[in-house]
Amino acid sequence: MSDKIPMTRSGHRKLIEELKRLKTVERPSIIREIEEARAHGDLSENAEYKFAKEKQGHIEGRIQQVEDWLARAEVIDVSKLSGDKVVFGATVTLLDVDTDKTVKYRIVGELEADLKQGLLSVTSPLARSLIGRREGDEVVVRTPGGERTFEILEIAFVEPEDTSEEP
Repeated sequence: MSDKIPMTRSGHRKLIEELKRLKTVERPSIIREIEEARAHGDLSENAEYKFAKEKQGHIEGRIQQVEDWLARAEVIDVSKLSGDKVVFGATVTLLDVDTDKTVKYRIVGELEADLKQGLLSVTSPLARSLIGRREGDEVVVRTPGGERTFEILEIAFVEPEDTSEEP
């Protein structure tokens, strides 16, 4: 699997932060837990030891996964994009024609998607229908609840400021 994974700078930064946390906080913590469990004696009957080893396996697996994603990342600097068409990284303001409500989504990579934060996966049906469209265009999207019609009100290319905090 050598396919590139498109992501924004902020999504890339979050993965780097997660990897750092896994390696500097989670990994040392689980190593201490394993050492403490070992000190309790017979490992064949030691549930704490088995649980800690299982947890270590999950952490190491996640580290490998995040390292793979970072190695295959194709970071797109949204602040260098412009134009009048919806593309990866664009922030799109839409009018839901059926409900007359306005929504705003940023089109991001699959790994970054979080609808509650307005981050829409580039592979989602809505994003796929928006790509290549212009302000004023209407798009019809099939959803589980039926077809929905959106009008593109605005297209912007902005990289949000990093607002994440260290845990």
